[in-house]
Amino acid sequence: MSEEAIREHWEVLSDLISASDREELVRFVESLSSSELARSLSRLDSEEQADLLKLLDPQDAAELIQSLSDSQGADLIEELEPHEAAAIVDEMDSDHRVDVLNELDDDDAHAILERMDPEEAHDVRQLIDYPHDTAGGIMVTEFLSYPMTLTVGELLADIHGNAEVYSDYGVQYAYIVSETGTLVGVVRLRDLILTKPDAPVTSIMLANPLYLYVDSTLEEINEFFDRYGFVGVPVTDHRGKLVGVVRRADAEEAASERATQDLMRFGGIVTGEELRNMPAMSRTLRRLAWLLLNLCLSLVASSVILRFESTVNAMGAALVFFMPVIANMSGCSGNQAIAVSIRELSMGIIQPQDYWRVFWKEMQVGSILSVTLAGLLGAVAYVMGYPLLFALAVMAAFGANILVALTIGGLVPLLMRRLGIDPALAGPPILTTCTDMCGFFFVLALASMLLLSGAIA
Repeated sequence: MSEEAIREHWEVLSDLISASDREELVRFVESLSSSELARSLSRLDSEEQADLLKLLDPQDAAELIQSLSDSQGADLIEELEPHEAAAIVDEMDSDHRVDVLNELDDDDAHAILERMDPEEAHDVRQLIDYPHDTAGGIMVTEFLSYPMTLTVGELLADIHGNAEVYSDYGVQYAYIVSETGTLVGVVRLRDLILTKPDAPVTSIMLANPLYLYVDSTLEEINEFFDRYGFVGVPVTDHRGKLVGVVRRADAEEAASERATQDLMRFGGIVTGEELRNMPAMSRTLRRLAWLLLNLCLSLVASSVILRFESTVNAMGAALVFFMPVIANMSGCSGNQAIAVSIRELSMGIIQPQDYWRVFWKEMQVGSILSVTLAGLLGAVAYVMGYPLLFALAVMAAFGANILVALTIGGLVPLLMRRLGIDPALAGPPILTTCTDMCGFFFVLALASMLLLSGAIA
């Protein structure tokens, strides 16, 4: 087994950087998968990361950064001087440029833009204004467009004459535009090859092609690609002017990134992005913002217990056993409802005003869940030797709390969306607080009534 196979990849990478062995460094980087490269880079210190990018030529460095997540790529770029970073960003695809620069501080991004090729910088400034989850934010501006007055031969001559440049475009189609830049047709490259050179390009173009607007949402983009087998779709402004192309692979990547960020926010990472190679203080502050809020909400929920101190003293062991089960299981049920509402909101299936429909649908499921789960927990209480009335009280408290959890879980995301707040971020703490508070209250209130009535000793 070779020495490189035995040692960790990042150790080999570090030695190659120290030796300034550019040729071997390029070979080794190209041999690594995206995940291996990401892991190796995360183990290097900031100085080694900067030296790595300086050893690579701008095109190789751009390819390396594009293989990483946007945040990790931005961390690498951040270690360079603006003129060094600009040379690399110039070589990146237009959509990746925007994504990486959006991850930087405004001052750093501006400094890089000032030193980029003016034409490339102009494109970035236009794209950076589009929301990242729209066609304008996902599209690339590297595409082939030609006036409708050309012949097939003239179009092919341009492609052959610029083959080296166009090879990076992933070309599948050529777009035909009017004098004002309005999209009028699409030509498949195979049709160009099979047509006589003197034929007008309009004779082989597909007129009135399908397209997306710059403000088309990610849901609309993915719905388009689900319906049609295209590898790319042209994007126009609302006047019909061709401004870019959304590639299927980029749309899938954007959808995957959104799902990852939603998962991170659902887990309490406020920004939706955190890597362990980020500064410890920055990561700590991001988490504290969430945890301090949850601490306050937990204290509010637990304050219910203090109101029933005598009941807790009289039935301590039983309550300590059943209250966490009821709160936890109700929270799990509510989280399922939150997940479905967030998913349907993202797909456009429901809108914030559809609260009655969501409520009714959750109550249908909740009725079955509450009867099933509450019945099982009540049976457990009875089998464990607790009085029948106490088992019924546990069952009633659990059933009622599940209905509360499903109502909150289903409706809170709609309310958050109406208020312009990320449902994945705000939903879980609200749900947890309400289900804990209501669960504790239902159990303790029913237990107190049984104690006062003398039904249980």
